[in-house]
Amino acid sequence: MSRRHGRVREAAAMHTSLRSLSYIVAAADAASVSEAARRLNVSQPSISAAIAHFEEACGVQLFIRRPARGVSLTPTGERVVREARMLLTHAEDFSQMVRELGEGLSGEVVIGAFPTLAIRYLPHLLDTLAQIHPRISIIMHEGDQDEILSGLAEGRIEVALSYTFAIPADVAVERLQRLHPHAVLTADHPLAAAAEIDLADLGDAPFMLLDLPHSRDYFLRLFAAEGVQPQIVHRSRSPELLRGLVARGRGYTLHNALPDTPFTYDGGRVAMVPLKGEREPTEVALLTSRRTRPRPAVAAFLDHVRHYFEAGAAPPMALGRSPR
Repeated sequence: MSRRHGRVREAAAMHTSLRSLSYIVAAADAASVSEAARRLNVSQPSISAAIAHFEEACGVQLFIRRPARGVSLTPTGERVVREARMLLTHAEDFSQMVRELGEGLSGEVVIGAFPTLAIRYLPHLLDTLAQIHPRISIIMHEGDQDEILSGLAEGRIEVALSYTFAIPADVAVERLQRLHPHAVLTADHPLAAAAEIDLADLGDAPFMLLDLPHSRDYFLRLFAAEGVQPQIVHRSRSPELLRGLVARGRGYTLHNALPDTPFTYDGGRVAMVPLKGEREPTEVALLTSRRTRPRPAVAAFLDHVRHYFEAGAAPPMALGRSPR
């Protein structure tokens, strides 16, 4: 390709309309041109034309067409769509800023949260945020670590409250708090009143594993560090389900982001006892993409979360102390 031809294509890409980009992103999300048209309430030829024009003008292929099976992104398409999401988000934020200039900080922030941290921290965090910045709205996505990192990479999530597991180079990490592991036992367990315990003290008792990517590996490392082989009887992605099963006498589990109550959803009761010694903690962190600069509303959310943890707003149980 000649240098002049390359410059023409660069100019064409720069002059692609935001509407065309929104059509392309919609087709990627729906994996179907017809479904994207239905969701946007536009004609199918409008979506097809936007894709074709972009591909022709920029000299790239965004989608692989599969008759009767919709469309899928090419590697180039994945990158274009990721960048387009970010551009569309910034454009919307700019438009809203212009519309509401002088009326206070506002905007929409899309956050991701690891399930154990979402139920532990977000109710208080979002309640106090609303009191300070009532014009900021939050869209929440709960997911495991892999889902959160994928959302950040693809621009579907702007900031995440999660752990420091398997962080790639393009994700910025701001550590907030270390959470120490606790054994979750029945309230009448012989060790429920202990100041701390070894995993070996639990012998061959049935163990229930929080079965989320990276989390499961972390908990199994705790056993390996003590030379203990856990007797796994249940696996679940829900920490509250596991606490409920513990209260019903089905076994014990391990947990870090401890709730501020010993009661379970169905009225049972558990005890939470810290593990003895310097066991590997988990680290709560704010995760953001290094490839984008936080918008004003996102920056306000980040500052609010920092202040929450710096001020010690997280209740004592989250700091690794057993409830007594």
